Amino acid sequence: MPLLPAIVLIGIFLAGPIVWSFYGSFTNAALTGANAKNPEWIGLDNYTSLFADPLFPKSLLLTVIFVLVSAVIGQNFLGLGLALLIRRAHRPVSDVVGICVVAAWVLPEIVAAFVAYAFFFRDGTLNQLTGFAGLPAVDWLFEHPMLAIILANVWRGTAFSMMVYQAALDDVPQEVTEAAEIDGAGGAKTLVFVTVPMIRRSIATNLMLITLQTLAVFTLIYVMTAGGPTNRSTTLPIMAYEEAFRYSDIGYGTAIAVVMLIIGAAFSLAYIRLLRERNPS
Repeated sequence: MPLLPAIVLIGIFLAGPIVWSFYGSFTNAALTGANAKNPEWIGLDNYTSLFADPLFPKSLLLTVIFVLVSAVIGQNFLGLGLALLIRRAHRPVSDVVGICVVAAWVLPEIVAAFVAYAFFFRDGTLNQLTGFAGLPAVDWLFEHPMLAIILANVWRGTAFSMMVYQAALDDVPQEVTEAAEIDGAGGAKTLVFVTVPMIRRSIATNLMLITLQTLAVFTLIYVMTAGGPTNRSTTLPIMAYEEAFRYSDIGYGTAIAVVMLIIGAAFSLAYIRLLRERNPS
């Protein structure tokens, strides 16, 4: 009984929209026209069209690259490195680094997106800085759109991983690491064989959260590149938005969203397995 209100809220605001999305993906719902008022059941037609769409495998690959490079590799490892740096650095240094990193995270997403756009734009901050060194200007958003949005997402989201690992490292007993160092283990060996196994659950939790967050990134990409040029940065959220709201095909766009939901669920199940304690042999 004490959990009943929470169950009801989850059913209304989480399970309800998910079920409705699955249903909508099997219809020809649209924003305008007759299908907007009376959508019809069309079965698997949206999914058949999606898997035959040449843009879908490209968007799927770009989404996987974006998630793996910017979240699993970039935010995760950089967050751990910053947490270790802040733990060992002097107080003024750790305070300055912490403030600089967290500042990007606390910005509203639309503001952070425009800041990143201004930084990578052809006449933006990055080219102004490299110009002082005599380097030629590079149109990052046109020539290297995926690299630009990956770096922007790493800048935007690293603070979350850093704070998760700061809390995890605070729970590692200092006497354990000191004992490892006395036994002759250097800093790298202590990190790999002592610290990392002890914060394994925090690592898995952080990976799950940042993966799901990055999988759903839309505003940052749309403001910086809008999926272009020539769909070279069109991830699945951008593709779903374009199909649903630009071309008014809500059913088709919802089918893409369902595919994203399944991908997120697959990642979540993999990380949940990592969260489980190993059974004693």
